[in-house]
Amino acid sequence: MNTLQNKIDFVVLIAVNMANANGDPLNGNRPRTDYNGFGEMSDVCIKRKIRNRMQDLGQEIFVQSADRKTDDYNSLSERAKGLLKGEKDPEKYANKACKTWLDVRSFGQVFAFKADSVSVGVRGPVSIHQAVSVSPVEIQSIQITKSVNGDPSEGRSSDTMGQKHFVRFGLYEVKGSVNIQLAEKTGFSEEDAAILKECLRTLFVNDASSARPDGSMEVYRLYWFRHNCKNGQYSSAKVHRSISVKQKEPDRIPSSVDDYEIVVEELPGLTPEIIEGE
Repeated sequence: MNTLQNKIDFVVLIAVNMANANGDPLNGNRPRTDYNGFGEMSDVCIKRKIRNRMQDLGQEIFVQSADRKTDDYNSLSERAKGLLKGEKDPEKYANKACKTWLDVRSFGQVFAFKADSVSVGVRGPVSIHQAVSVSPVEIQSIQITKSVNGDPSEGRSSDTMGQKHFVRFGLYEVKGSVNIQLAEKTGFSEEDAAILKECLRTLFVNDASSARPDGSMEVYRLYWFRHNCKNGQYSSAKVHRSISVKQKEPDRIPSSVDDYEIVVEELPGLTPEIIEGE
C-alpha cells in the first residue's frame, strides 16, 4: 500500500429533512443546537458513521458498535488483547494496531487497558470538525404514544406518552483534513484515502432509523481538495473558507438546498473534485 503523499482537505454538505441529525441525550434527545439556534452534529457522531461505512466496505475496525460487531469480542480491551497478542513494546503495539484497523490509522486511538499493562496513544491523520448548519434550524416536536406495555413491573399503562423531535430542514457543513506527517506515522495510504472519500460520499447508507428515516439524511455534495505537496498549498482554514454557502433570501426560512447559493472561491493551483452524494 502506498502511503499518502499529498495533503487533503474536504468539505461535505449534508441536507437534513424532517430528521433528528444528532440527538442530545442531556436535552431529551432533541437535535443538537447552539445558543443561536444553529444545528450541530458532533465529530464523534460523524466518525461513528464513517466507521460504519468502513465496515460496510469490508474494512477491519477497532471501535465497533454493539449492533455491528464482526467478531466475538465484547469490549475494546478484549479486542486489543485478542488481536495484538500481548505486545508490550509501545512502538510495535502502535504499528500493529495501525496495520490491523483502518479507523486507528485514520483517526488514531488511545490504548490504555489495565489487562494489557500498556498505555499507547496513536495520533491519526484524519481530523473531522463538528458539523454546523449554515443557518438556524427549526426544531419541531410531536407527541407519541406507546401502544403496548413493555414492562408490567414498571406500573405504566400501554398509553404512555412521549415526544419525538426533528429538524424541519437544515443544511449542515462538515469540514475535515488529512495530515501527511501523521499519515506517514500510521501508514494511512492512498487506498485508505479513497475509502474515506467513498465513506463521506455515502455517509448515510445503511444508517436509517426511526429518528432518521431513509432519505431524510443526504450527503448533498462533497468537495475534495488534493494539494500538490505534503504541507499543502494553502492552510486548511483558507481551503474550507473557499466554500461559501449563503441563503438566497435571508428573511425566509429555508426548506431545501435550492434556497441556498453555493459558491466555490478559486484558489490558484488547487481545484476541488466536486462529487455528488449518494
